[in-house]
Amino acid sequence: MYLMYVDESGDSGIQNSPTRYFILSAVIIHELRWRVLLDELIQFRQHLRQTKGLKLREEIHSTHFINNPGGLVRIKRNDRLDIMKQCIDWTATRKDVSVISVAVDKLNKQEDVFNLGWERLIQRFENTIRNRNFPGYSNTDERGLLLPDNTDGLKLRTLLRKMRRFNPVPNNQSIFNSGSRNLTLDYVIEDPFMKDSAMSYFHQIVDVIAYSARQIYEPNSYMKKKGATHFYSRLDAVLNKKVSPKHPLGIVEV
Repeated sequence: MYLMYVDESGDSGIQNSPTRYFILSAVIIHELRWRVLLDELIQFRQHLRQTKGLKLREEIHSTHFINNPGGLVRIKRNDRLDIMKQCIDWTATRKDVSVISVAVDKLNKQEDVFNLGWERLIQRFENTIRNRNFPGYSNTDERGLLLPDNTDGLKLRTLLRKMRRFNPVPNNQSIFNSGSRNLTLDYVIEDPFMKDSAMSYFHQIVDVIAYSARQIYEPNSYMKKKGATHFYSRLDAVLNKKVSPKHPLGIVEV
């Protein structure tokens, strides 16, 4: 079983939205490695407590971490940025972790952006399991489970259930002139299990990854000033580029 932890950056709204891009990022781990990775992540958080003063119960939420830290203002801004970089580097050194991101450019989009982004991510998750393209541990017959941070649960559940029955995917235009195939989901099981990122170290890591992915497309002034818009590229060793071979970082652009 593959577990896909997902978080968003930006918003999926079109009218009066402060962001042009809607980003979904995912960290995928195998059930056989879950406990080992959890223990390593707890050790990493203990390291951050000892070196940066970030308590184990305190949440890493990138947007607030940088610009509106609340009680975390006691940690210097440069140190908060370094914590984010360390989160990226911790992930990049886990050999059994895989990272996927989807970037939806909302400019001139007429479709539902939320559904559009999630469809692409879920389909890539399905295809990667089907084609056995995840690294490391595996069973002879794999399935996948979605573990999103709190989002529109009803909408996502409805979308996932629809994709199990009706999921038209356009044909390869280099082979077929037009048309599509109904590639229903066979490997992604159950409804999504929503998680509260404040209670999930894995989701806090994904939050940093999604935020870093959005900095590629619409960086804020502080990240540009600190040369931190390249954080996502530090994940190169764990990026699953098979999901989007034409993009140098494997990002699925929509």
